[in-house]
Amino acid sequence: MKLFTRLRRLGSHVHQRLFKHRLVIIAAVIIVAVSGGGTTYYLLSQKQNTQAATQTTNTDQTTAVQPTPPPEPPKYYSPLTGKLVADEAATHQAVTGIMIENSPDARPQSGLKDSGVVFEAIAEGGITRFLVLYQQEKPQMIGPVRSLRLYDVDWLAAFNTSIGHVGGSAMALSEIRNGSYRDIDQFFNSASYWRSTDRYAPHNVYTSFAKLDALNAAKGYTSSSFTGFSRTDAQPSAAPNATNIDITISSDLYNSNYIYNPATNTYARSQAGAPHTDRESGQITPSVVIAMRVDETTVFEDGWRESISTIGSGAATIFQNGTAVNATWHKSSKLGQITFTDAAGSDIPLVRGQTWVAAVPNNGGDVTWK
Repeated sequence: MKLFTRLRRLGSHVHQRLFKHRLVIIAAVIIVAVSGGGTTYYLLSQKQNTQAATQTTNTDQTTAVQPTPPPEPPKYYSPLTGKLVADEAATHQAVTGIMIENSPDARPQSGLKDSGVVFEAIAEGGITRFLVLYQQEKPQMIGPVRSLRLYDVDWLAAFNTSIGHVGGSAMALSEIRNGSYRDIDQFFNSASYWRSTDRYAPHNVYTSFAKLDALNAAKGYTSSSFTGFSRTDAQPSAAPNATNIDITISSDLYNSNYIYNPATNTYARSQAGAPHTDRESGQITPSVVIAMRVDETTVFEDGWRESISTIGSGAATIFQNGTAVNATWHKSSKLGQITFTDAAGSDIPLVRGQTWVAAVPNNGGDVTWK
């Protein structure tokens, strides 16, 4: 009995020790499992952090190597024609005006096509004459050069231009020689002009920009500061409404026609029923044609001369982009620039390029198109 009791106690003791041993083993397994899971989690987290850091580094590197686009270079435009020029200095380049004859004996002229702005008006007897303005354009054959009229002085005054001519009417000479203008009259600067041998006087006086630039520089006329016409980029119309223009200014010898060329957005000029050509450069093709209606009368100075209204306002038709636009011209003073407005009074900018302005008499002149 005692033996049985001792054996039972021994068994119980062994059982307890086995139970404790099992608990130790189970605890160890749990610890290993937890520890292994933590290690796995730690390793996975480290891997994800490494990948994220790599992606961030790659993104930073990609951003860093993206080139910064250079700034757009500034653009500069001629105040005379609105055309693009090389730099800011070119916008202040001196403007030079020249009076060019248009009688049949003067045709074909030189230097008309390569110019900036042309004013056409009657001189005497229905014969028209051109006040031609240049800035970037530099033809080396210009003429025939003829005399000046007072209304030409009124138009050129706004452009801060020197003016080449051979004399002029009494009132024009009185004005141009009063010290307020840049007068480069052939009478006082004969070395800057020459007479050709293939035409007879007075239709044979010529000049060039090699000579005129030197003359202007010698007189200090090296830049011009002025406000030109408002300008805009060309926008050819998809439905042109004025492709054939007739301007009646005096008679068949001087009336003009313009045919619109949509490929170049220019107007091929004809007069007296034939293409109007520049002897050196071919047919004249302005980008803008303006018929400016003016009051015109005859006055006596040193003979009977035409007098044209230049200050004030009047009707005008602007032809550009293949279209005709009714407008009103305004000029507030001798030094004021001509502006053009629509029926609402808003400014009408002109297409960049050569601009031809015809002074069409209210009495007897006409403008039609189709």
